[in-house]
Amino acid sequence: MRHDHPARVAFDFEQYGRRVQEGPCFVCAFLAGHPDYRHNNLYEDDDIVAFLTRHPVQLGYCLVAPKRHVESWIDDMEEAEFLRFQSVVRRVARAVAATVPTERMYSLSLGSQQGNAHVHWHLAALPPGVPYNQQQFYAVMAENGVLPVDDASQSALAQRIREHL
Repeated sequence: MRHDHPARVAFDFEQYGRRVQEGPCFVCAFLAGHPDYRHNNLYEDDDIVAFLTRHPVQLGYCLVAPKRHVESWIDDMEEAEFLRFQSVVRRVARAVAATVPTERMYSLSLGSQQGNAHVHWHLAALPPGVPYNQQQFYAVMAENGVLPVDDASQSALAQRIREHL
């Protein structure tokens, strides 16, 4: 089944790169309540937070992160902590998939020591009907454009996702 896919708009990757390389840790700034780093929250407990990204490439595109500043999930998280974290990633992914049309849920850990060092998982719901050459990495690359969303629409989407958690 083919769904209408919202058109993407250009993303200023240079400005974004400067922000993540020169600014504070975006997860820590968000958790501290910094007004320039607000996001629409989806899930929060004592250890983990999930929120919609400000520059989504797909509807429901969100990030899940440990609250403590962790830069390596291999070295800085004990197995039990990692497995609990992944169980929350799965719960959030299921809630997103229950909210927006989803053919496949993508889950990636991105970032580096050069920018966005705080460990976080990206969740992106690939909608049905996306041509194969626009799936997989293409579908999650901001370089290919982002969705033109506003805070009101993201806030409403976050509320619908939270209802499935």
